[in-house]
Amino acid sequence: MKSTILLSFILFALISCGVKVPYTNELRDEFSLDSDEKMRNVQFSTSHTLILDQELILDSQNSTQNGALVSSSNSKRESIIIPAGTKCVFENFGPNGEIIVRFELGDEKVLTFSSKNEVVKNRRYYFQADWSAPGGARIQYGGNTYKVDLIRGFARATHLVVVKKNLQKNKRKERVVKGLKV
Repeated sequence: MKSTILLSFILFALISCGVKVPYTNELRDEFSLDSDEKMRNVQFSTSHTLILDQELILDSQNSTQNGALVSSSNSKRESIIIPAGTKCVFENFGPNGEIIVRFELGDEKVLTFSSKNEVVKNRRYYFQADWSAPGGARIQYGGNTYKVDLIRGFARATHLVVVKKNLQKNKRKERVVKGLKV
């Protein structure tokens, strides 16, 4: 008896939870997500980890008062890690139907996701970067240029996902008919 109750409780908990599904044009059309207002009510998240690296190197050559030549080099490295499943919010639509999302507050701290083929309904919205840049893929984030780390993250496979729940209410009414006597 106890195991039946426990099993039914676990089953109910699993059924009431939503399932993460890729955000696609088909999903957009199904829920009529065609306006900024409707899109701002959707909780997006990433499917894979994104890692963005920035390295600033400052080189300078100087001479001192005693005539020695001094070469100095300073470097500063910053990495932004966006783990898989990180929640983000819709910012706006791009000029070609891209979805621009925000992971944190700040000027220009947004990333762009685009569908590779608008014709196919179940096409996912993938992370967009300048994949053909010399030295590796690059993006602009927060007013700075970052190199997309393709080794530690899964940038090319990263797409937007949403939680989709299926709610179904059934109302059932039963009654027993006693019948009629002559």
